[in-house]
Amino acid sequence: MEKFTLNSLLDVMGELFSDEVSIAVSNLDAYSYYRPSKRVNLKIRPGDPVKEGTIAHKALTTKQKASEFIDRGVFGVPYHGMAVPFETDGEVAGCVMAIYPAFTEGKSVVTVISPDGWKPIPFSDVKYIEVKDRKTHVYGNGFSGTNKNTLQEFEYLLPRDSFIRCHRSFIVNVHHIVEIYPDTHSTFVLAMDNGDRIPVSQSYSSYFRKLLAF
Repeated sequence: MEKFTLNSLLDVMGELFSDEVSIAVSNLDAYSYYRPSKRVNLKIRPGDPVKEGTIAHKALTTKQKASEFIDRGVFGVPYHGMAVPFETDGEVAGCVMAIYPAFTEGKSVVTVISPDGWKPIPFSDVKYIEVKDRKTHVYGNGFSGTNKNTLQEFEYLLPRDSFIRCHRSFIVNVHHIVEIYPDTHSTFVLAMDNGDRIPVSQSYSSYFRKLLAF
């Protein structure tokens, strides 16, 4: 039987989870493994210390499973996490974490800056969001404006059944896609219902195809 290293075994286990779930492992003091997902990336590196206020720290200090929402103050992005401590020789030696995107409940609009003030755009009317010239641009029905959130923050704020990250610079509303065209061997171009063309980059193409089932 083929021998697995710990990291390769964790990678295989990670394939059993949704593409939206990140996996992390720590010892008592630092992280030893991290597998980011397409939807949430806390940018943890092996060797990074386990900070106070994280879900890992809570599980290690209480020696019990912990599950809660963590705000953006720790890693720069909000997330829901579950951490389970494990033991070696009867003593807690570390924990394993599943990290989920934090979806904001109760919101149904994106508010953008307009020439005269601010304009709320319903989620259903947002066609796509683009980052260019260091600004986040939101495109709606016959209107566009800017918003203070980064593209990464929008990934956690927008409903996941409608909005998909397809490029480092774009998030699209799948309900406004008219057709999908092949571009190169592993990339695509999206024809939107307002006539715009949005690229799907190679790094997001497999994730995009999986979510749209084609």
